[in-house]
Amino acid sequence: MTQVTIYTTPVCPYCTNAKQLLTNKGVEYSEISMYDLTTEERQALSAKTNGYRTVPQIFIGETFVGGFDQLNKLNQEGKLDAMLA
Repeated sequence: MTQVTIYTTPVCPYCTNAKQLLTNKGVEYSEISMYDLTTEERQALSAKTNGYRTVPQIFIGETFVGGFDQLNKLNQEGKLDAMLA
């Protein structure tokens, strides 16, 4: 299964929703708190996401998916399982 990484903050309801969706699908993921990143790591992340500024920031493998809304849309369209395989 493809590695999933989710960048979050502690009080973000969309982060909670994204984690719940992944958990419900039986997907293991790595969660990284935005508060644990150095300035350099934040800049590198911003470069990988083309300046995406909200959380969660979800990666499936090296592919930046977006946030919860994008993840949920992929799931509803039946495209998420293929990306995770």
